Amino acid sequence: MIEETKLSRKKDTSIERIGFLSRFEVTNEEHPLSSGKSSLWNQYFQDSELLEQIDRDVKRTHPDISFFSSKSNQESLRRILIIFSKLNPSIRYVQGMNEVLAPLFYVFKNDPDPSNSASAEADAYFCFVELLSGFRDNYCKHLDNSSVGIRSTLSKLSQLLKRHDEELWRHMEVTTKVYPQYYAFRWITLLLTMEFSFNVCIHIWDAILGDPEGPSDTLMRICCAMLILVRKRLLAGDFTANVQLLQHYPATNIDHLLHIANRLRGTVPG
Repeated sequence: MIEETKLSRKKDTSIERIGFLSRFEVTNEEHPLSSGKSSLWNQYFQDSELLEQIDRDVKRTHPDISFFSSKSNQESLRRILIIFSKLNPSIRYVQGMNEVLAPLFYVFKNDPDPSNSASAEADAYFCFVELLSGFRDNYCKHLDNSSVGIRSTLSKLSQLLKRHDEELWRHMEVTTKVYPQYYAFRWITLLLTMEFSFNVCIHIWDAILGDPEGPSDTLMRICCAMLILVRKRLLAGDFTANVQLLQHYPATNIDHLLHIANRLRGTVPG
């Protein structure tokens, strides 16, 4: 009887040993609180935050346009952004990318040829990757202060304005201290999608994507033209008035804006 009891205890102990992992055997990578890059738990929490951010942004995409309220279209946008973020770990997802994706998906999905619109999600993903490849350095935080990061891009806009309208440049950056980072960061990173109505944005994108100088230089010329177009109001304004004006750009004649941008051709700093 005593022997049977000892044997039973040994079995129970072996079951406990098999069923539970001793504390010292839990590696740092397997610990739920580990912040290491190789930690599966850390990756899980990062992915969860990423998915939540994408979900929120997709639902906020042009809520005034019924097309973007469709569940199936929202799912397409969501899948594209998730796949892009997973395949581009140096960038991942940056808030606002949904606004850059929206015009592409909208145009492909509304193709009058059903055989084309059926592949809208794949086509939009391909073009989204191609489009961002020319601007990807603006989204990389570790490149912000480099010669190719967003600060360098904003500096190019400043140089372009100085080259074509030094009086306006001096008033903006010397007198009122309104530097491009106060207004043009959003212009450039979101490709003007937040500055104009959706239909006007598509019109502007026709110029950006179709210009032989390339999207990056064309966008820079359009941004500079936006400043020149409201120069009288800017020259009359102080810091507060000018920041408010440029952060809420007024309705304007887009054809005239693109005409001014076209006159700046070939002058964007290298």
